[in-house]
Amino acid sequence: MSEVFQNYVNGQWQASVSDATMAIADPNTGSVGSQVPTGAPEDAQAAITAAASALSGWARTPLTERIDAVKRLAEALNHRAEVLASTIASEVGTPLKISHYVQTMAPIRNCANFVKVAEAFEWSREVANSLVVREPVGVVACITPWNFPLHQIVLKVVPALLCGNTVVLKPSELTPETTRLFAEAVHEAGFPAGVVNIVNGNGAQVGMPMVTSKLVNMVSFTGSTATGQAVMREAAATVKKVSLELGGKSPSVILPSADLLRAIKGTLGGCMLNNGQTCNALTRVLVPEDKLDEFKTLIAAEVKKLTVGASLEATTRLGPVISATQQQRVQDLVRKGIEQGASVIASVTEIPSEGFFVSPMVLEVKPDNVLAREEVFGPVLSVLTYKTVEEAVAIANDTDYGLAAAVWGEPEEAMSVANQLRAGQVDLNGAPFNPLAPFGGFGMSGIGREAGSAGLEEFLEYKSIQQPLPAKE
Repeated sequence: MSEVFQNYVNGQWQASVSDATMAIADPNTGSVGSQVPTGAPEDAQAAITAAASALSGWARTPLTERIDAVKRLAEALNHRAEVLASTIASEVGTPLKISHYVQTMAPIRNCANFVKVAEAFEWSREVANSLVVREPVGVVACITPWNFPLHQIVLKVVPALLCGNTVVLKPSELTPETTRLFAEAVHEAGFPAGVVNIVNGNGAQVGMPMVTSKLVNMVSFTGSTATGQAVMREAAATVKKVSLELGGKSPSVILPSADLLRAIKGTLGGCMLNNGQTCNALTRVLVPEDKLDEFKTLIAAEVKKLTVGASLEATTRLGPVISATQQQRVQDLVRKGIEQGASVIASVTEIPSEGFFVSPMVLEVKPDNVLAREEVFGPVLSVLTYKTVEEAVAIANDTDYGLAAAVWGEPEEAMSVANQLRAGQVDLNGAPFNPLAPFGGFGMSGIGREAGSAGLEEFLEYKSIQQPLPAKE
């Protein structure tokens, strides 16, 4: 590939038809690291046309061959694992260790997970005199975010391909090197021309033309709730299938019976992962009112252990947020929250002066505070108190979102509370993340599910073929 940030269309590297570029800064230093194309609608159209032309051939390709292609993709990604981890750490600001295990190896393992699901999937079944079959949706536009660039690409592209769809991918323009590495792996895997197409650019120039195209049968989008609403509105004109994985304001409910220190450590980790830039981050913690003083003492001690620094440093536990815009947004929300009465319980004040760093912070807030209502997408934890478990459930559910939650306490009581929470995923007592379980949320957190068999089903249609009933004797 002669240029670093070219598109990958119809099996070939292509430059954008537009010469316009945007500057991408290194989050660790704030200095401009690269100039990337803003893209053009013509770029999107070329990719869509290629995907539409390749659809019938790929849809008829035997499942075993589609599986083999995905296995080759996983192998090509694995060969690039080390450089992917360092690249994502540099572009997103994720600490290197987390970038290796969460940003890189987890999505590579998810390729194998989807293969196993596809091999065991019920692709057809008989219902009375009908043969019910599952078929690909068609051309799928995958629009992915910057916070987990490889992970979100894999969650969309791999199941879509296994189901026989062709793909047009618009990854985030803020992670161009990660995109380049993924494109190289796709090319190495040897998919037929037009099956996987990748277009660089921003949402207005590249993303929305995909959303509105009559040749695109489905849009799978992950990003902010506001942009997801725009995607849904624009897609309505062509009545295409839409899957949205959006924002969250996830509660961590600490019950009176909980191991308080364990719950604090788990909640803080769930909030600060990826520098707080996680849609399912545990950003609201609900504490029994009579345990607030003890909670404050314990969490202040834990916050002191957080080391903020450059993402490629081995000792760093939190890196920068991705951009100056995001840095300013987080700082503005914290400032507004304090103006509305939030009080700081603990914070890390020793942070680098250059780059897009934000002080990790824990604040006590009231339920109507902006920090208890809006998604901050930074290392900020809001603390709320309750008197009864019923009140805790009410506060936890008092949100427009419903992506994730956590409950800490005696197992039977914790399960009872989990069943009352309106959230797509609920972790009990620090249970590990399950990549085979459906991922998605209620309310403003989106529509549809990713991962596991549910993630495969998103990219399929039902067809019922009625067969004549046996003749009566």
